[in-house]
Amino acid sequence: MKDLDYYMNLPYSIIINKMNDESGIYFYAYILELDGCQSTGETYEEVYESIIEAMKGWLEVKIENKDYIPLPIKEMDFSGKFIIRMPKSLHHKLSVKAKEEGVSLNQYALYKLSI
Repeated sequence: MKDLDYYMNLPYSIIINKMNDESGIYFYAYILELDGCQSTGETYEEVYESIIEAMKGWLEVKIENKDYIPLPIKEMDFSGKFIIRMPKSLHHKLSVKAKEEGVSLNQYALYKLSI
């Protein structure tokens, strides 16, 4: 197991969203790869500082307990393909639409997924 500095310097995915709910307007942040590592703040800067502190605490506990710590998600970790199962009727419908557009089913599915 590595030390805290090692993990703190890895490129984890920090997700920050502006929230507007019954609590008012605030920012919510979490680390995508570190389940349960989250924080809030009144400003973007505040929530960023807060999530870094939360990440430090989250990692310290995991290191102390010798628990598994996931590594950051990298683009290299993906092949660019996945298999999806669907009803035959949907497969047929998508194939017809692709044919109408003059493209392959893969190209049509990629287009539909990207919009």
